[in-house]
Amino acid sequence: MQKILLPYFLFASLAGLAQDFRWQQRVEYTMSVKLDVTTHRVLGDQRLVYYNNSPDTLTKVYYHLFFNAFQPGSMMDVRSRNLPDPDGRVIDRISKLKDDEIGYQKVLSLQQDGTATTYTVHGTLLEVVLARPILPNTKTVLTMKFEAQVPVQIRRSGRHNREGVDYSMTQWYPRLCEYDFQGWHAYQYVAREFHGVWGDFDVKITLDPRYVVAGTGVLQNPQHIGHGYEKPGTKVTRPAGDLTWHFIARDVIDFAWAADPDYAHDRVQVPDGPEVHLFYLKKEKTMDTWKKMQPIAVHV
Repeated sequence: MQKILLPYFLFASLAGLAQDFRWQQRVEYTMSVKLDVTTHRVLGDQRLVYYNNSPDTLTKVYYHLFFNAFQPGSMMDVRSRNLPDPDGRVIDRISKLKDDEIGYQKVLSLQQDGTATTYTVHGTLLEVVLARPILPNTKTVLTMKFEAQVPVQIRRSGRHNREGVDYSMTQWYPRLCEYDFQGWHAYQYVAREFHGVWGDFDVKITLDPRYVVAGTGVLQNPQHIGHGYEKPGTKVTRPAGDLTWHFIARDVIDFAWAADPDYAHDRVQVPDGPEVHLFYLKKEKTMDTWKKMQPIAVHV
């Protein structure tokens, strides 16, 4: 009996010990941004609650500034022009961008719990020396003002893509890098896949009222927006001037959105599931295909 129980208790002890090493950082973003569709520039305020669930004390944090990759001479540009088999979407296109076509993200101010921080930009990375360390199992609040220019779309994010969508907004805001058991994943953006911190997003986007916006999560003010979001048969009380779209997304790794004045917006209910919102350009050649796809998609 002892020979049987001893391995069992040893295994149970090791399993319990392993639980201490299972941790994951968490973020809560609150952002308010305004997009000028004439200049393609974004002004934004960001409040980030960062939960340090690691066993480590953090004296620095890092942010991705993805849009900085879309400038002549960037690491993505140089790498793409020198690869033997470059991404066909990129090749030398970044090197040919004009000043009003490039992308950039500029941090105008950054505070930690109300105290100014010291920060340095390294290409597509922002290195922040914290005003005070973040101890294990504590949280801190980072507040930022930033400005960005949306680049002509070359890869994933940008404006005026080949399909004709005005704005395809992924990797569009200063985003905190992931910290895990390997340390900071503070890498330059040269064409890698997404890797980030899970959390909640509360995002308000203000822009020209002609535009239809598709965003991650659930729209909080459909009766003030319309554009197919309102409850069928009800009146929309849309304010004058630009519209502010308010989305909340929980337990996601990122927040993405797209906008175009010619988006069609359909809604389909998944049986015993969520309502799905579908957005596509009003093009005669493809609209029938989008319509036929909808009942198939919700049953997949």
